[in-house]
Amino acid sequence: MLNISSKDNKIIKNISKLLSKSKYRKEQGLFVVEGIRLCTDAVRSKASIDTFICTEDALEKYPEAVKELEANSNNSYVVTPNIFSMLSDTKTPQGVICVVKALDNKPQFDKINNKYVLLQNMQDPSNLGAVLRSADALGISGIILTKDCCDILSPKVCRASMGAVFRVPFIICDDECEFVKEFNKQGKSYAAVVRNGTSITEFKYDGTTLLCIGNEGNGLTADLVSECTYPVTIPMKGNAESLNAAAAAGIIMWEMIR
Repeated sequence: MLNISSKDNKIIKNISKLLSKSKYRKEQGLFVVEGIRLCTDAVRSKASIDTFICTEDALEKYPEAVKELEANSNNSYVVTPNIFSMLSDTKTPQGVICVVKALDNKPQFDKINNKYVLLQNMQDPSNLGAVLRSADALGISGIILTKDCCDILSPKVCRASMGAVFRVPFIICDDECEFVKEFNKQGKSYAAVVRNGTSITEFKYDGTTLLCIGNEGNGLTADLVSECTYPVTIPMKGNAESLNAAAAAGIIMWEMIR
């Protein structure tokens, strides 16, 4: 492993830019993950690692993991703690970062009985990460993101997904209404609404199905709801008027696959 001791090193500057700029991540086809678990998840999920960076402390503390990451990376470097702190956005850094090549992991829409989730204008990285994590746990076949969602490859989403971002297929669509219209030719779509929908427990969700979840503050647009086969509502007995978008998605996804 080569050593980097200058904060002005072009590799360090490039990683800093990847961390802070969504547009740059898309242009370069690269994104950054931090921490032993996420980095090893990337390798074991067959993601392609462009660059691996760690500190001397990480070399001593996680020798086996570092060996695995180095063996599966195109480039490997050791940096000083001060330089690593410039790249880390966690409270307790583990001293390990990977630059990962953008994933080519798209959902397959030609299979029957698959379950999908469409997220419209989801803005909170923690919510998006949580949806990915639930989708991974429940065996959802793919996630469709509208182009105004937060960046699925941002460090916060990757961290919140607990590695699910490497395993759950996803695409970004330009026109969600048109997407649902085409999807309905082969399956059924369900729009999650706060009120006036049919209870989620009233359906069997057999065949190919798509669940649509909306923006945290405003929900789904009326245009998208009108394109879906059914509007559905989670029955609630308490005093809360609505649920967090990620929590609602998790409840309905579970109902879809049980």
